[in-house]
Amino acid sequence: MKKWITGLLVAASAATLASTGALALDIAWVQSNAAAQSEQRVKAGFDAWLKETGKADWNVSYLDSGGSGEKTAANIQDAASRGVGAIIVTMSDLRASKAALEAANAAKIPVFAVDSGYTPGVVVDITTNNWAMSADVSTYLLDQMGGQGNLVFFRMADHHGTRKRGDVMEKVLKEYPGVKVLEEHNIDYKAFFEDTSKSMEDYAARFGKDINAVWAPWDEPAQATINAMTAAGLTGVKVIGIDGHPQAVAEVCKPDSMMIATVSQPFEKMGKQVGEWINSIVVEKKAEDDVIPSKTVYMDAPLVTKKNCKDFL
Repeated sequence: MKKWITGLLVAASAATLASTGALALDIAWVQSNAAAQSEQRVKAGFDAWLKETGKADWNVSYLDSGGSGEKTAANIQDAASRGVGAIIVTMSDLRASKAALEAANAAKIPVFAVDSGYTPGVVVDITTNNWAMSADVSTYLLDQMGGQGNLVFFRMADHHGTRKRGDVMEKVLKEYPGVKVLEEHNIDYKAFFEDTSKSMEDYAARFGKDINAVWAPWDEPAQATINAMTAAGLTGVKVIGIDGHPQAVAEVCKPDSMMIATVSQPFEKMGKQVGEWINSIVVEKKAEDDVIPSKTVYMDAPLVTKKNCKDFL
């Protein structure tokens, strides 16, 4: 009789855990580059959601890939071999991860991507429309230049989003024959801030006041170029970034800052949404097709300029 009652209590406890979502769950989080603020903001949104929903039994291990696509693949493979309940991949280039994703799929471990571009093998990629963001900020910069002048063009091909942004800027430039690209540089993502700073120091020394504008694929390189130009005594250069990090928005809001625009990406909301999807699919066992609206889910990302920046502080 006692064993029977104990069994009922255990079953009831398990049912309660499942219904409340407080089910022990191991998650492997594969980060492309933990030093990137976008990574930190997604994590902050996810952590806030865990706290709000009481997911104290969710154990998250973090694997930093240091900006390497090959390391990303190795980290996904490692997570699959450990048999975790779910894998999150953020800001990664998944072109080298086909075999690793297949290993995760074979182990029936769902992989949720954040701003990594949809790749077969992931449940979903939640992101923003990088083509649209670049179209907004690129045309804004070129229009602010009056369609004339000299530009330094920083790109970064190792991430799907920054690659798309650069491709759009390249297309838009064809409609602005009065704008000359002084130099084009592909940023080394493994040391993005240092690489951008050194490159901009070189350009500032070589071109000086001939530089009218700088196009940067995201906020942190934009800030690196501003630092380098300020140190070189340059002023009045128009600089744009993309991401809408708090420091970048504050920089845009400074009347005398060279930063004239960014785009506000909702990284915290991406982290929260991934938490909700994992809970629905992994914990509550709902069908993926009933939970995920499409393989790629886009969130809104508005343009931030000196005219509206206070709304985003």
